[in-house]
Amino acid sequence: MHALVSRYTTALNSLDRMSDFMVPALARLTFVAVLLFYYWNSAMLKIDGSIFSASAGAFGQIFPKAAEEVLWDVSQMNIFQRLVIFFGTVAEFVLPALILVGLLTRLAALGMIGFIWVQTIVDITGHGVKLGSLFDNTLTLVDQRVMWTFLMLVLVFKGAGALSVDALFRKRGEPAVA
Repeated sequence: MHALVSRYTTALNSLDRMSDFMVPALARLTFVAVLLFYYWNSAMLKIDGSIFSASAGAFGQIFPKAAEEVLWDVSQMNIFQRLVIFFGTVAEFVLPALILVGLLTRLAALGMIGFIWVQTIVDITGHGVKLGSLFDNTLTLVDQRVMWTFLMLVLVFKGAGALSVDALFRKRGEPAVA
């Protein structure tokens, strides 16, 4: 019995060591496969010629009620709306790119969590999407966004992993062992 327990704990220790490498890499790969192009395509819809010129689509996506009131005329946007659209668009490009390469991953993942929930609030209050509820056997907005958030929390807690720019910087910062 002692040998069986010993083999079991040895196997668990091996899995733990392997998970330190695999979990962050798989979390980033999952993000890239599922959400990277979702966010980049969304950001592209918000640009009208340049990143500094918001499109009517951006106005309608982020401030749907205000955009509808002025018939999507972007010249009617106030400075607050322009700033929110600009920084939101930059975030949709930059945060996923940082996660892709594994640079400042924990901060980028925290930023994505904030972005996901601001996006959710806009979907509910501006577009009338129903939030739904957890544990009700239907896939709703809350189910989707909780999964996305969990994926980002893996990166917040585990970091980017060994296959990342963060890991390269960490290695360069370690003192040489004599």
